[in-house]
Amino acid sequence: MSAITRDEVAHLARLSRLALREDELDHLAAQLDEIISAVAKVQEVAQGDIPPTSHALPLTNVYRPDEATPGLPPDQALAGAPAVEDSRFRVPQILGEEE
Repeated sequence: MSAITRDEVAHLARLSRLALREDELDHLAAQLDEIISAVAKVQEVAQGDIPPTSHALPLTNVYRPDEATPGLPPDQALAGAPAVEDSRFRVPQILGEEE
């Protein structure tokens, strides 16, 4: 007996608003049964002291440590700016502002 029936596939198709032909229902029922069987086999193996994993190989963080460093003084930061106003970068206005 299959783990999922043809009627269950038809019900899922209706819920998903999928129009499936009669032969597609039988075909999908068989495929879903195989998938459920494969998942059941994995569940049998993954028991006990085997920890769950998300990757086959261990991953390590390749980023440098986050350490605070002093920033540039405003004069140095603005030295290469094409336009400066009130110790800030001056940029063209993009959106209209009411004054």
